[in-house]
Amino acid sequence: MTENIDINETEVLKQYPEVLEMLLKDHTTQQNIYWATNSYADRGKGYQFKDAITIDRITGDNGMIIRPRSVKSKDEQTKRSKDMAEVFTPSWVCNAQNNLIDDAWFGKQGVFNSESPDHTWKAISGKIEYPEGKTWKDYVRDTRLEITCGEAPYLVSRYDTVSGMPIELTERIGLLDRKLRVVSENTETTGEFLDWCQEAYKNTYGYEWQGDNLLLAREALLFTFLDYYKAKFGEDPLLKSIQYIAYIISWNVWQMDGLKFCPPGEEPCEGDLFNPSNLCLIRDWRKPRDKQKIYFKSLLKS
Repeated sequence: MTENIDINETEVLKQYPEVLEMLLKDHTTQQNIYWATNSYADRGKGYQFKDAITIDRITGDNGMIIRPRSVKSKDEQTKRSKDMAEVFTPSWVCNAQNNLIDDAWFGKQGVFNSESPDHTWKAISGKIEYPEGKTWKDYVRDTRLEITCGEAPYLVSRYDTVSGMPIELTERIGLLDRKLRVVSENTETTGEFLDWCQEAYKNTYGYEWQGDNLLLAREALLFTFLDYYKAKFGEDPLLKSIQYIAYIISWNVWQMDGLKFCPPGEEPCEGDLFNPSNLCLIRDWRKPRDKQKIYFKSLLKS
């Protein structure tokens, strides 16, 4: 199931029932994420802009209605670009820009791969080396955020979001892919690997307006974890490990209007005695547990 770019929610439900429920969770509203698009409105009740995305609406007879952009019809791609300014970035561009981030962090170029003029790249072989004063653990813990993330091509790269072509694990270029490569290179036991995978996920964030894209992004992050674990140990992780990664993802990749810092289609409310705030919550996992939930807006400098 991990090899197909178009993840079947019905199969996810069969294999990991509680996981799909978690991937639909919104921690700001304490409800499910919602469509936040009219692309599915002709399906009737349950598929309107503010309707929640529920398991029964995307599985069984309703399965496979949420599909990556690359396998949507050209008409649908054009319509979503026009209506929602939806534009997806080719993987080679994501790679080039992600490389700039790492060039700055490492103080040199070509740490993870070398780029070619024909818009391809080749992964650097051997273990990643770190500049003086920095370690692989520092890299894993460094915070990364993809804004208006769509299907999250800057974070994970199981496939090219434009062409739909799968990308081999060793050649993946996402910001989280790079962290997981580092974790794989520097851990031996399943326990150590899982601990540092969790650190990688806890320090990787993204937000998106449209609920279908958000689910695709969350699924891509989850299946990326499965891909790296299986490549390392030759088997799938335990269900409880999958569930915890899904829980982290449900906090760190969230639904938000990036201009108003609240759920799409709403007006921001700071909150008072009579009206609770609707500003989007995220989690800062480094803080004491009772102080981890924070408003994303509070992180922005005035």
